[in-house]
Amino acid sequence: MSPDEMLLERFEKQMSGSDEPDQSEPRVASTQGAAFGAAGAEQRLGSIAPAPSAPETVPPVRTIVVDRAPLPVTPPEQRDAVRAAHSSGLERLRLEDVSIGYGTKKAVKSVSLSIHQGEVLALIGPSGCGKTTLLRTLNRLTELTPSASRAGRVLLDGEDIHGMPDTRLRSRVAMVFQQPNPFPMSIFDNVAFALREQSRKRPRRRELEPQVIEALKRAGLYEEVGDDLDRPALRLSGGQQQRLCIARAIAPRPEVLLMDEPCSALDPISTATIEKLIGELRRDLAVVVVTHNLAQAQRVADKVAFMYLGDRVEYGSTSQVFDEPRATRTRDYVGGAFG
Repeated sequence: MSPDEMLLERFEKQMSGSDEPDQSEPRVASTQGAAFGAAGAEQRLGSIAPAPSAPETVPPVRTIVVDRAPLPVTPPEQRDAVRAAHSSGLERLRLEDVSIGYGTKKAVKSVSLSIHQGEVLALIGPSGCGKTTLLRTLNRLTELTPSASRAGRVLLDGEDIHGMPDTRLRSRVAMVFQQPNPFPMSIFDNVAFALREQSRKRPRRRELEPQVIEALKRAGLYEEVGDDLDRPALRLSGGQQQRLCIARAIAPRPEVLLMDEPCSALDPISTATIEKLIGELRRDLAVVVVTHNLAQAQRVADKVAFMYLGDRVEYGSTSQVFDEPRATRTRDYVGGAFG
């Protein structure tokens, strides 16, 4: 049955008040009859007054309520002044022609860098360029991949990290991962876990409490959780969990803090809190951050290393890399030509 025939049949049902079609009347089968029937239906429908349309409703205005005032972005001149006031100190890490491969594929190719205390180094570049692989090499996490191979040297305070016990190295070069990963235990025990691992004897709670509280304060979390340190860590918000992981990482007093996209899974308010925390931690640590967020790199970093397809293309101060890049690939990347 054509659409016109269906329309005509429906109209005739409505006019007759019957729910069942009249089987005695033959259906219109020809195209001409269908067209005539449709025209008649239109004439009869036109004589019926249209139903009054519903009044147009105006959608409600959506109101965004925040529990704190928005944080303004620090102007570049002010950021540069702060960086100059806290100039970098002694060299903590040195990379000498470091190459990392997975099977036959080279993920990092002959990278040399210097990382100093009191500065934040941001590793930037498109996905798959070797940023995270290089970061994980700094505390030997790449060794956990069976197919990984390494060449070159990484020196921590002049000592080759591959000659250190891995537990000692990771207490001095701590790491915070992309996704918050608190342990399924209390807030207190999450931070105390790192301290207990460094002790020959299992210290009691009251012996660890001052160090746990100090780490939580340095991570900017103590004011929010200090009244209930026995609360399960998994009940914290995402931003609080990430700061708890930072507190756990810095509790043993490392010299270097590695951060693999620490804000990528957080909301803007938590991101601003973490960025502020990075600026405070740099006073006592050398911080290395991997980020895809170029604006974040400009906000938090003192030095920037741009990587592309495993190569370190450019390395310099934040203002130089973003404002006056030397390499064409760097200029294209920070200008948004690819990424």
